[in-house]
Amino acid sequence: MKNINRRDFLKAAGAAAAASVVAGCASSNQNNSVVPKQQGRSVIGLVAPKMDVVRVGFIGVGQRGYGHVKRMSHIDGARIVAICDTHDEVLEKSADYLVRERGLPKPALYRGGDLAYQEMLNRDDIDIVIISTPWKWHAPMAIDTMNSGKHAFVEVPLALTVEEMWQIVDTAERTQKNCMMMENVNYGRDELMVLNMVRQGVFGELLHGEAAYIHELRWQMKEIEHKTGSWRTHWHTKRDGNLYPTHGLGPVSQYMNINRGDRFDYLTSMSSPALGRAAYAKREFPADHERNQLHYIAGDMNTTMIKTIKGRSIMVQHDTTTPRPYSRHNLIQGTNGVFAGFPNRIALEQGGTKSFHEWDYEMDSWYKQYDHPLWTKMGEEAQRNGGHGGMDFLMFWRMIYCLRNGEALDQDVYDGAAWSVISPLSAQSVANRSESLSIPDFTRGAWKTAKPLGIVTV
Repeated sequence: MKNINRRDFLKAAGAAAAASVVAGCASSNQNNSVVPKQQGRSVIGLVAPKMDVVRVGFIGVGQRGYGHVKRMSHIDGARIVAICDTHDEVLEKSADYLVRERGLPKPALYRGGDLAYQEMLNRDDIDIVIISTPWKWHAPMAIDTMNSGKHAFVEVPLALTVEEMWQIVDTAERTQKNCMMMENVNYGRDELMVLNMVRQGVFGELLHGEAAYIHELRWQMKEIEHKTGSWRTHWHTKRDGNLYPTHGLGPVSQYMNINRGDRFDYLTSMSSPALGRAAYAKREFPADHERNQLHYIAGDMNTTMIKTIKGRSIMVQHDTTTPRPYSRHNLIQGTNGVFAGFPNRIALEQGGTKSFHEWDYEMDSWYKQYDHPLWTKMGEEAQRNGGHGGMDFLMFWRMIYCLRNGEALDQDVYDGAAWSVISPLSAQSVANRSESLSIPDFTRGAWKTAKPLGIVTV
């Protein structure tokens, strides 16, 4: 494999794991402002040479990864070449789906230990790699993928520590390869519509946003041997902060042109008591069960406030523990009005159907006027192929479209780093009485001249 040394990899992976465990501890705010020396060129607006067929490899085909295999198999111009997983059952399940359900050639299968994926990366017939593994593997696998000459597409979050974010950014710039964190929510119908409305000035000058991942997931604690809960539960014992910031933050960041005319400046964060997980374990498991031996430290609700260079404010919340309805907030406030999600509602001073003192919950007329062209063209196919209401399929379709047509991706490595770094920084802030912490400028100043994400057409 190009530029990959097994000893160096193990050393880096070990260091990353150790850093993740102590990420909730204090670190100097000054260190967050230090910008490492650039090792290559900026990849803002990076355009890879056109690909007639995009050859795809997968690392991790469990719960999320299996769905990704299914959706990718329905996209014209994508060919699934190889799949790697440490669990034989899900590996064979993915291969069987491609052969029996889709009538496609059986991909090469890679199995074995944690580093089996490196053998797959040695192949020269793979263009992009989809990484859907436990969080601690995202950074080393993305770095290895780019070092092997391939584009990396990583599940959220991009990485776990400030240091890992910089390593990924540096690798992307040095190799001139895409590393996109696959924030699927940016491709939801509502989020695309609001982006279109923002670009047309419906809400006036933007002032404030609210984002969240409020999703009761205590039931995942019952996944012991396999599936997401088998590893995700333990993050509630390692970090007291926002464990999962990007689903709500990604769309709000695109509304505000973060990294494309504005950027995150600093944050402050605080958490509620951590009570719900221990109470759930006591209720649902025997007293001597492993889940009752864990010390849960992640506050049931974390609230982080972000200030941007232009002075805008963003509230980001995380709660996967308390009994309450699902929400990502998806709120954007401007000088002329506001949109808020869950449920969708709009209030405008000018251009609305009602007084701005009351919400307009009727969305049909707004969809008709402001549906994003991408959804207008591909929405039915996206919903037919599924994945969170179609957003997963549309994200993959758009990724392949850009690669085949020589266009820059909608999300780049700087986006993934900026949105993901909120997690370790929120933990540092919580550990220090909500200390204000600087947020690194992963673009190294290029945000000042980067063009905003446009309203793409098909």
